[in-house]
Amino acid sequence: MTTRCVEGPFPTRASLTHGVRPLIALLWFLAMPALASAQALTPTPVQYRLSFSAPEHRLMEVAILFPDVPAGPLELRMSRSSPGRYALHEFAKNVFDVRVTDAGGDPLTVTRPDPYAWIVNGHAGTVWVTYRIFGDRIDGTYLAIDSTHAHINMPAALMWARGFDDRPVTIQFVAPGGADWRVGTQLLPGDEAGTFTAPNLQYLMDSPTEFSDFSLRTFTMEDAPASPVVRLVVHHAGTDADLDGFAADVERIVHEARHVFGEYPSFDGNTYTFIADYLPWANGDGMEHRNSTILTSASSIRTNREGLLDTAAHEFFHAWNVERIRPRSLEPFDFERANMSGELWLAEGFTSYYGPLIIHRAGLRDTGDYLAGLAANINRVRMSPGRDVRSAEEMSRFAPFVDAAAPIDRTSIDNTFISYYTWGAAIGLGLDLTLRDRTDGRITLDDYMRALWEAHGKPGGRAPGYVDRPYTMADLQRTLAAVSGDAGFADDFFARYIQGHEVVDYEPLLARAGLLLRRVSPGRAFAGLIRLQDAQGGARVADPVPFNSPAFLAGLERDDLILEVAGQGVTRAADFGQAIDGRAPGDEVSIVFERRGQRVTGILRLTERPEIEIVRAEDAGQTLTADQRQFRDSWLTSPGP
Repeated sequence: MTTRCVEGPFPTRASLTHGVRPLIALLWFLAMPALASAQALTPTPVQYRLSFSAPEHRLMEVAILFPDVPAGPLELRMSRSSPGRYALHEFAKNVFDVRVTDAGGDPLTVTRPDPYAWIVNGHAGTVWVTYRIFGDRIDGTYLAIDSTHAHINMPAALMWARGFDDRPVTIQFVAPGGADWRVGTQLLPGDEAGTFTAPNLQYLMDSPTEFSDFSLRTFTMEDAPASPVVRLVVHHAGTDADLDGFAADVERIVHEARHVFGEYPSFDGNTYTFIADYLPWANGDGMEHRNSTILTSASSIRTNREGLLDTAAHEFFHAWNVERIRPRSLEPFDFERANMSGELWLAEGFTSYYGPLIIHRAGLRDTGDYLAGLAANINRVRMSPGRDVRSAEEMSRFAPFVDAAAPIDRTSIDNTFISYYTWGAAIGLGLDLTLRDRTDGRITLDDYMRALWEAHGKPGGRAPGYVDRPYTMADLQRTLAAVSGDAGFADDFFARYIQGHEVVDYEPLLARAGLLLRRVSPGRAFAGLIRLQDAQGGARVADPVPFNSPAFLAGLERDDLILEVAGQGVTRAADFGQAIDGRAPGDEVSIVFERRGQRVTGILRLTERPEIEIVRAEDAGQTLTADQRQFRDSWLTSPGP
């Protein structure tokens, strides 16, 4: 469908002062069709209208009608957080030219108790709000507008009212003059062209929208009774052939993901929508939503097809895991604070385990590349000093400080934090292989995820956008006990690997699949994972030195200027590596460095490089047994057609 702008430029502050009544009359006229159809509803819907008179300046105009407002103050809010994000984002900073009037266009009294609130007093049951908002970041969290599209994350764009959580919503999109834009969204179609609906505030805020002349691909999932429709809404600079091939790969991923749970979720409207902006000026991101996902990247389908598929697989798996199999700590989502959860190792981490596995099972990644990804994950967890500081549960709770939340001060996060995506994926691998090993493949992580789905996800919620049976940590542990048939095993696994600091012993588990876990550089000396930069007079330490590494124990720290190693002068970063490479694990060498004007001497006690790799037994010259092949195939190949 196509909608066209029928109004002139949005009023300036001065023109609003003298022309509020004409503006209100115009908005009322434009909203009349939707309002007429809404009169039969109880309660009366909140009405939004989004228009774009100056998209080249990254501006959107918003008009909102709050009807049937109860007596007393009406508290308007801009969100401070967004579904799928765990940190704070102060969206109110981009809002300006706010005007609040009654049904007749007369200004109402507004107070500002904090930076994100507008308290409206003296209304007679109807409140009109208009404002402009700036947006220039294409990702899963913010608002982006230009002359080619509007990329709208609702919490970043829309005011809402406290106490109106269960009010239905209608929202009208009006394209710039001359623009042939369509709406791509999980919002439900309304009665009028360009108008959509949401049953409540949670659903509205969880419904990102692409408004542009996008390319569209659809396919029907006939491997399920309801035959859900999947849409790819793609705004990109590539070719139709690029998109056709990409859509075919996404379809394979969607089919493969269903095998984990045995069925698709009951998508609202029986439709799931991938919304993608693959543009050179976009920021890389992926964000899950109830019946859709946002995918953004500065790369193109042609140059980064596998990377873009990785994100698509991860986000689609979230349609089960976190959107419906949902931790109680995130249900319902709070738009006014940071949302903390101790279960992100499962919500995000297990999703990170399954994304690449689904791609491999779908035949879109070879085994060598898949195993390299597993090894990289294990290395990050095993080698990170943060594992001794926080458990996987505690890392999950740390999300509000690291999830797209950039500090301006220097922190020790490199030494005290491991991503819950990374650690959770490693736990998922360990639990999957452990369950398979204990039962000769009869019970797998797929069975565990299905059990969580049956108990917590599939029952649904009282209304779209809600989950009635969110889980707790105790629920996760009880479910593992039930699936494995061994409460002692479940207690031990949670105590050691989720609420403790241990790492699963992968070597014997991988051996069951005919895979060797071995050192990449046996016998090679190691001083620690330190990043150096060339600097005048030596090599500068650019990042925090990992806790308890040889460099750390020698006293080295960020900003130190390395002058000598083992009596050899260091004039550039490469000199340090060359001096270490010539040594053996166990060697002790002197190091001289300058710290804020002082000359310091220490001793490097070198260890062996700890990185591991995973290789197939047959590639290492060993014989793959029939049992090993069966174990590997049952894990890595698709269980269905």
